[in-house]
Amino acid sequence: MDSKNNGLELIKSLLNEQYGAELAGKILSGYFVNRKPSLRINPLNGERESTLSELEGAGIELTPSGWYEDGFVIENATESTIQALPAYAEGRVYLQSLSSMLPPVLMNPKIGTDILDMAAAPGSKTTQIAAIAQNGCRITACEMNHIRAERLRHNVSLLGASCVYVMETDSRRLDSVFSFDSVLLDAPCSGSGTLHFEGAAQENAGFTEELISKCVRSQKALIAKAISLLKPGQEMIYSTCSVLSRENEDIISWALSGGGVEVVPLCEDWLDSLPRLPVKLDGTLCVMPDELYEGFYIAKLKKVGKSSLKIQESKSKGRRRH
Repeated sequence: MDSKNNGLELIKSLLNEQYGAELAGKILSGYFVNRKPSLRINPLNGERESTLSELEGAGIELTPSGWYEDGFVIENATESTIQALPAYAEGRVYLQSLSSMLPPVLMNPKIGTDILDMAAAPGSKTTQIAAIAQNGCRITACEMNHIRAERLRHNVSLLGASCVYVMETDSRRLDSVFSFDSVLLDAPCSGSGTLHFEGAAQENAGFTEELISKCVRSQKALIAKAISLLKPGQEMIYSTCSVLSRENEDIISWALSGGGVEVVPLCEDWLDSLPRLPVKLDGTLCVMPDELYEGFYIAKLKKVGKSSLKIQESKSKGRRRH
């Protein structure tokens, strides 16, 4: 059996076990669609309406996301077409999946706050946070891999995110003197929400049980550290591009077991417009992969006391494509 079929059979088994055959079939169909690309207008480098007019003049047809004023679906162009435009080269537009835009929007970053992005490269969400806060916050963006850190620095500079300070380090090793008003933990994961099986055997070759287990260990270490760095009374976002509860609700439940944090329900009205999957933990969100969205999970936590979770070292390398 080739690597493509190995990955497909594994995800089929896992989805059937978690969701049942009917819903698992719907999720699987999302792995075979040619998803429409999407982009984000970057108001840090130009006026939104001017950039939209320029794209329209170039023949680019866009459909608003419906829940984020800078997020759009590209109806009639490929990513390479967008990358050839001056607006892209000048950092006025940025290619980013709709699902990847969700965590910063739900974080709702405030001007004047200190924010930590624990696994920041390539900088999609980091620079989106900066844009939402109009460069009025202070963002510490961590990336331990040198090549990925360089890409992060490039995107931060290109997109005019002047409030971002890049630290080339493992965020799990940040000193306890650091504390933050908000934390984004877009955790390395198995990528089970972004799998694609249409002629992509190599792309899915790494999707294995071993990868999932390694990611779970890493996710626990990261969320324990995130909680320790979050100021009392403040909130954090945990997200993955996975649809597996082992990497999602189970990680949040584990964090809750240590005390000191509680779930802040995600209850925005517009969330009902998303292709949602059932979750085991009320107030959290799991998005189903379809022709517009990648599979994605998001939870918001508030620090209400001291957590007893132990911070453990982990060197897991999960998938991070956003």
